[in-house]
Amino acid sequence: MKLNYGIIGTGMMGCEHIRNLRKIPDINIVAIADPNERSRKWAKQNCADQFEPRLYEDYKELLMQKDIDIVVIASPNHTHTEIMRELFKTDKHVLLEKPMCTNLSDGMEVLEGSKKHKGIVWIGLEYRFMSPIQSLITHVNEIGNIKMLSIREHRFPFLEKVDNWNRFNKNTGGTLVEKCCHFFDLMNLMVPSKPIKIYASGGQDVNHLDEKYEGKTPDIIDNSFVLIDYEDGQRAMLDLCMFAEAGKYEQEIVLTGDCGKLETHIPGNELLLTNRKKHSYKTIEIKDDPRVKEVGFHHGASYIEHLELIECIKNKNHPLVDCQKGFDSIVIGLAAQRSIETGEPVHLNNFL
Repeated sequence: MKLNYGIIGTGMMGCEHIRNLRKIPDINIVAIADPNERSRKWAKQNCADQFEPRLYEDYKELLMQKDIDIVVIASPNHTHTEIMRELFKTDKHVLLEKPMCTNLSDGMEVLEGSKKHKGIVWIGLEYRFMSPIQSLITHVNEIGNIKMLSIREHRFPFLEKVDNWNRFNKNTGGTLVEKCCHFFDLMNLMVPSKPIKIYASGGQDVNHLDEKYEGKTPDIIDNSFVLIDYEDGQRAMLDLCMFAEAGKYEQEIVLTGDCGKLETHIPGNELLLTNRKKHSYKTIEIKDDPRVKEVGFHHGASYIEHLELIECIKNKNHPLVDCQKGFDSIVIGLAAQRSIETGEPVHLNNFL
């Protein structure tokens, strides 16, 4: 069964998807859409001699093509809802890049649309498929009842993107939506309860302060602490700093239960498992997924994401990362952004 892909948005992430798809058998990229000529050229170059896609400026033309089975939407965040409205008029499968949307009303619209859509709607939260995360999940039953989860990301600033769209909250949903929906998704995946209250503190203290775009200074925050209370008493915390380049690890994840804890890093090849009763620990080797043929920007996770999506399509299974999971990940980010603005905790029942 050969599957035909169409790619909408061929900046950095769109081209990353193309490079991953090149390594997967029985795949053909038949169409590419991007309003930016330079981005279309990048896409064509990344296709190399393997694919000969038709090129479109208007994504609506791509969606009209009958030979496309799956659409990858990797356009700027604030365009997702408009494109999904048009995609829902078709029966095509779709991988919609994170974040699903940039505000609550759009998120609810896409969530409701996905429930009626004939094709699979998959949200691109590929961090789930990184080997350290998969290893951690494999051993989660060994630490008892989950009580706390801490995720630290100390990294480089946001990269430059086409027309610098990612420098403003109105386009991205804010840093805690654009970047951190990945981490909130992991929290929801690993904590067996529902988030109920979010408190966040953050600011723009170092990055982009001297930049101007059409006379406007970027307003995206570059550091934050986010605390999340869950319904059954668990707590999670995100420690984000985007002016912390050159560290050995970009991310650290610590999951603590009442019997022990699990610690790992990204990138990393070790999982530390502690046992409270024995006052001991052991180091477990994290092995790379042997299926990965393209490591890319996300340590092979995007490649595995595509394999899992294809498997769901072929077997007519429910998507592993559906719109409800995509929506839940942006809700925490949006609530955290609101908490920073008001200085008050946000109760999700009221927020929603």
